[in-house]
Amino acid sequence: MTAVVRGTVRGVDRALLGVAGLALLAVGGAVLAAGLGLGVPSWWPWSGPDDVLLGASARTRWKDEVWWWPAVIGGLALLVVLALWWLLAQFRRARLAEVLIDSGDGEGALLRGRALETVLEREAESLDGVARAQVLLTGRRTAPRARIALLLEPYASPGGTLTRLTDEALAHARDSAGLKELPTETRLRAVRHGARRVT
Repeated sequence: MTAVVRGTVRGVDRALLGVAGLALLAVGGAVLAAGLGLGVPSWWPWSGPDDVLLGASARTRWKDEVWWWPAVIGGLALLVVLALWWLLAQFRRARLAEVLIDSGDGEGALLRGRALETVLEREAESLDGVARAQVLLTGRRTAPRARIALLLEPYASPGGTLTRLTDEALAHARDSAGLKELPTETRLRAVRHGARRVT
């Protein structure tokens, strides 16, 4: 159900974005055509290069009203905030809320995604050479995916740490949740440390 709702929201988001883009393209193209003196429909408000988008009376109509400039600035600020929020939402991956586990009774059981993330983080941090771990579950509840970021101590071996993470923490999580597979993207980063002084 969650996946269906998320897919529907994503589809509506794309449809609204496409409609808004087409509308802006049509209006911009018509204004450009009128400005270049090309043929435009008779009902179009701007019909030639000498027409202006806003006449003097339209520009100065509300100028002396106390509420005008705060309303304009507030409206534009709100548009900027909404545009930035939407832009950041496109780059944010949705966190998986729950994982469906095969319980053997044909119905399955639900495991909180955050609980599985916490267990994975703790087991990864218990590995030798790992200073800190962050886990994010994405994907569908029937086919979860993991993104893991490991902060390694200066002495840690990246290859060895990755092998232990795969053979221990990820294997335990996969087995305990009854998953056939748990595709994982792992990013390794070393702790910043100063150079040792040699005497």
